[in-house]
Amino acid sequence: MNKEGYKLVQGNEACVEGALAAGMRFFAGYPITPSTEIAEISAEKLPALGGRFIQMEDELASMAAIIGGSLAGKKTMTATSGPGFSLMQENIGYAAITEIPCVVVNVQRGGPSTGLPTSPAQGEVMQAKWGTHGDHPAIALTPNSVQETFEYTVKAFNLAEKYRTPVIFLMDETVGHMREKMAFKDASEIEIIDRKKPTCKPEDYVAYRPDEDMIPPMAPFGEGYRYHVSGLTHDETGFPTNNNEISEKLVRRLVDKVDKNIDDFSYYEEYKLEDAEIVIIAYGGVSRSAKSAVDDLRKQNIKAGLFRPITIWPFLEKQVNKVSLNAKEIYVAEMNLGQYVLEVERIACKNCTVKSINKVNGELITPEEIVKAIGGNK
Repeated sequence: MNKEGYKLVQGNEACVEGALAAGMRFFAGYPITPSTEIAEISAEKLPALGGRFIQMEDELASMAAIIGGSLAGKKTMTATSGPGFSLMQENIGYAAITEIPCVVVNVQRGGPSTGLPTSPAQGEVMQAKWGTHGDHPAIALTPNSVQETFEYTVKAFNLAEKYRTPVIFLMDETVGHMREKMAFKDASEIEIIDRKKPTCKPEDYVAYRPDEDMIPPMAPFGEGYRYHVSGLTHDETGFPTNNNEISEKLVRRLVDKVDKNIDDFSYYEEYKLEDAEIVIIAYGGVSRSAKSAVDDLRKQNIKAGLFRPITIWPFLEKQVNKVSLNAKEIYVAEMNLGQYVLEVERIACKNCTVKSINKVNGELITPEEIVKAIGGNK
């Protein structure tokens, strides 16, 4: 670290540093490019903090292990990419219905299947929302820099703990493997949120009875509280039920506790939008190219601006609608064949034209490609 307090850090390393700062003390995972450094660094650093690292036999077991670690009272995380993220989906659904906080990092690479293991992509945007079956809560954050990776990993843990839900940290290979300077913050400067615990006697504890905020207190196993945990639709005691009214009430609460609190974690960046007639919407690694493209277009007297969602899910409807009111055209640039653009079209098409800029060859979309798609440099 230099005298100004900065250190040259890789994106995946910053993710681990953020997780440790947030209180992560258990990591279970299976190595897979391009996320492997997250497991390696966790294995090195967790024991020194009294934490535990375990390499599992596969991604299904990895997800199950962090669910168990969280039930025992620890803040937990796993990290994977593409095919591994697919294997985790069933247990992500289990964590959602049983309201077990955990963080799942997906450093996206080219697909489908094993695809392009060392190349960037953004093909799991919809999977982060709908990968597991049924209606369920979904929080997903995506950073575009090493510094943001540190800061939003902390926020991912805070949201998981506050809302008792799995949180997806959706990186891409570009961000995971880039190296930039990063400022390490003092622990006193970092907001840390821990899960809400019961204050009643163990014999009075009803495991899934929510408070007014729709979130039940969570008692760690091993502290005298005994309760049933089931992936089946359950009542407030945690035991399965076929009662239609109770089932609907449960699923609606699981979704509402996230969707109705979106203002609490609506993270985004606006760049030169004040008079923008052309708006580029981009996220993750592509947003860096998009910001450069905005500057190039401005030099050509084209009024361009950037809207960058950091909160990918829930979708930032209010913010995108506001942007669309003043825009003539919106271009959604993403390393897939059109995923986030579907949500933008749903909200913005009534106000302006929405177009896609897509690329799936394992290369980052360049500023020049965005400028050309918009009609600059003619």
